[in-house]
Amino acid sequence: MSSNRWLHYFETQVPLSEEPPRVAARLAASGPYAEYVVYESGGKWSYAAGARAEVTLDRTGARLTQENEPDVVLPWSDRPLHQVARLLDIVKVPAWRAYGWATFELSYAKDGRLDHVGDNRLLHLVVPKAEVRIEDGHAHLRAADQETLTALLETISSPAVTSEAQPKPLDVRERGEDAYRTAVRLAVEEINQGDLHKVILSRVVDVDEDIDLIATYLAGRRGNNPARSFLLNLGGVETTGFSPEIVVKVSADGRVVSQPLAGTRALTSDLVENESLRADLLASAKEIYEHAISVKVGTDELVDVCVPGSVEVPEFMAIRERGSVQHLASQVSGKLAPGLRAWDAFGAVFPAVTASGVPKEAAYTTIRRHEPESRGLYSGAVLTVDHNGEMDAALVLRSAYRQNGRTWLRAGAGIVGQSTPEREFEETCEKLDSVARYLVPAGGRGALAADFAASAGLDAGLDAGLDAGLVPAAGGGVLADDSADLLSAVGGSAR
Repeated sequence: MSSNRWLHYFETQVPLSEEPPRVAARLAASGPYAEYVVYESGGKWSYAAGARAEVTLDRTGARLTQENEPDVVLPWSDRPLHQVARLLDIVKVPAWRAYGWATFELSYAKDGRLDHVGDNRLLHLVVPKAEVRIEDGHAHLRAADQETLTALLETISSPAVTSEAQPKPLDVRERGEDAYRTAVRLAVEEINQGDLHKVILSRVVDVDEDIDLIATYLAGRRGNNPARSFLLNLGGVETTGFSPEIVVKVSADGRVVSQPLAGTRALTSDLVENESLRADLLASAKEIYEHAISVKVGTDELVDVCVPGSVEVPEFMAIRERGSVQHLASQVSGKLAPGLRAWDAFGAVFPAVTASGVPKEAAYTTIRRHEPESRGLYSGAVLTVDHNGEMDAALVLRSAYRQNGRTWLRAGAGIVGQSTPEREFEETCEKLDSVARYLVPAGGRGALAADFAASAGLDAGLDAGLDAGLVPAAGGGVLADDSADLLSAVGGSAR
């Protein structure tokens, strides 16, 4: 039976002197729940774990599960993203934010077709039981109960571990070269026959050694300057990544932004060589063509969902340095049309043209024909979506993946009629290096994980069942006012 009770949070805020990525990694390693999402956007880090509400989408339909409520199931329809939005509308958590992922295969199904969709989930979102948002030297904590809030405070205030795990770089040039070059050659033939203009073909590099994804996140984040970064273990999928671009960003007032990156050269430790590579990139007819048609598609897609005349290209063909590569980058923006929502914008641009091709439908066919396996999270999205209509969706590239005991990397290159198999293979290597250089073997973090767990004190003896006094919080939350000792230890106060 449905309840009219709204689910509240216990909340507090504490100052931080430690770097946000280390705090987020410690929460991932030793937080109160096994499943979590860490997401970085615009200098802000968020950690979300556990699930007060959960929305999933697969070929059977969309499902909402939330605390103290019966499940709500919507059968598959021709507008599955609208089903997701409908379910989020009835989440009974004030001021909620949902975190999660969408696979590339959602692109095949977003208009209702199931021809190329398997049994795996297409989308998975959670409104967390435990959440930490880090910004401007402070951490805002929200938890479903007092015990979880205390656990978060314990983890955040535990002593910082200064030992650094040592990456063990993986040589990505030794695997799969012949097969990838053959795929590129065949795709170029299809393009020159007029079947399509551009396609992104990817290749997979398996990682034989067991990898510590949390330590890899820390090492990789130091070595990359991504547009977004993420680290997650959700729904049987684990990944850590350093995204070079967004799929889409929607603000509460309806401003929509996408960010096509296409056209690539290596980024080295030699500044003179980098300038030479940059000049070559800006002078390459092939790279400029590849970028320009991507921007054209990105513009057309936003025109479909934005106020007439509002779509513009405020940035065109700038250079963006992203880890081991440099890209041509543009930005497309517009004002969402009345009556439309963030999910309409997401549906219009997903998947990113820079990870699929032009036109997209033809590119999907070429991708399925020439790639060795389904993509899953690669070239999909890790995203957050808020109660007020905001959305921030990162394109999943430059990532390491783990599922069902297997770990792998994946990267692609944009193929056009002027492409050569040799150069496109090299481009995949340059991109793979953004992650492959920073892989930390399991056990490389060793004492780090143990120290996190020990200092966080997350066992059954953690002051379970604190009888805290409760006072209403702004926005329907609940503040804990009997955690003075913990708050004092980290220099904060209940608010």
